[in-house]
Amino acid sequence: MVYRRTHQVVKRLAARRSAILSAARDAAAAGGMAAVQIAPVAVRANVAAGTVYRYFPSKAELISELITEVSRDELSAIRRAADAAPGPSSALAAAVTTIAVHVLSQRKLAWGILAEPVDVDVTASRLASRRDISGELAMRIDAAVRAGHLPAQDTALAATALLGALHEALVGPLAPSNLDDPIKLRDAVQTVTLLALRAVGVMDARARGLVVQATTPAKALVGA
Repeated sequence: MVYRRTHQVVKRLAARRSAILSAARDAAAAGGMAAVQIAPVAVRANVAAGTVYRYFPSKAELISELITEVSRDELSAIRRAADAAPGPSSALAAAVTTIAVHVLSQRKLAWGILAEPVDVDVTASRLASRRDISGELAMRIDAAVRAGHLPAQDTALAATALLGALHEALVGPLAPSNLDDPIKLRDAVQTVTLLALRAVGVMDARARGLVVQATTPAKALVGA
């Protein structure tokens, strides 16, 4: 007789897996990817280390899935913000702002997702994360070009350049370290959004208006 998992069993297994990933995310947010170790994650998730291995047979798989989940959440947030905007240029501004907000809300986690050295190979998941978000930006730039709001350009290259600039400016080695103040956080979001819009061809006066319209209040960055 073939054993079939009941709905309750499937639900319980999914909840446990989610709890493990949530614990891994909390660990990475607090201490970077170096803090994502099987035993401490198990303690955070209130499960045995063997249970973590049952869901994620190696640390590489745990970290890779963490990267995938965090990136999926960010991509969903970008799409929601852009889709709610009144037009293609506003949608692009909203997308850039959302990326900046997510990066600044949890900088250790963002750096861990992007480039923090780890002792396992997570290259594939990192590349997939960047590719998905860059693709979303490219789609928003393309929509603005087709609407006549931006000059013709290589939208894929432009999106990649913008994403790289955002990451380098906000969490890279040269990123400012004094962004604990909500006002400075807000200013940083506005600055990088304005830079991005100017870079793809939005005229300055229009770009400034889009930034004011799109910027998330600084209080939304606190405790995110």
